[in-house]
Amino acid sequence: MTTPEDRTGPFPSDRSPVVAGLLLAAGGGRRLGGRPKALLAHRGRPLVEHAVGVLRAAGCEVVHVVLGASADAVRERAELPGCVLVDNPEWEAGMGSSLRAGLASLAADPRGVDAALVSLVDQPGIGTEAVARVRAAYGSRDSLAAASYDGRRGHPVLFGAGHWAGVAETAVGDRGARDYLAAHRDVITPVDCSDVAEPYDIDTEADLSRLE
Repeated sequence: MTTPEDRTGPFPSDRSPVVAGLLLAAGGGRRLGGRPKALLAHRGRPLVEHAVGVLRAAGCEVVHVVLGASADAVRERAELPGCVLVDNPEWEAGMGSSLRAGLASLAADPRGVDAALVSLVDQPGIGTEAVARVRAAYGSRDSLAAASYDGRRGHPVLFGAGHWAGVAETAVGDRGARDYLAAHRDVITPVDCSDVAEPYDIDTEADLSRLE
């Protein structure tokens, strides 16, 4: 099985870098009565379609989507052409397991991915402009950047491939990459997105009013 560290070496310099979108969409919506977040309705379609569309509009031609809760239903109901769909059978263990699964999938992608632009399916207030800003922070396979909202770090987060092994090693439970980012705070490039996005989550019944 390919692991994140297997694909972090140099690639030919005559090709354009590949910054792939990595959408974490495995959550089961426990506080939403067990409704998977990927299938929540937004603008008449499943929320996962909207999130993928944002990544593509921001310039990510390669998109991997990590599925967990009701993965079969997501495949059946959502139109996600061209996406690599990654099953995470351990999704109930938290976001960390989805991040590890997604990075392993990107490491195995034959197109040679140089960086992962990680976004969450339940943040529809973060649109194309914010995602494009963070994507533009890519400089090398050692890049590390994150959106910033009024001085607080948020999503999306860009991990150059040189960071994947370290992220996978520390991504546990629902903390995702939080511990890795805290340990590398001095090298993170903050990208202010306060003027173009709202980083709210769709977590509770009350939050559903934010969906269109």
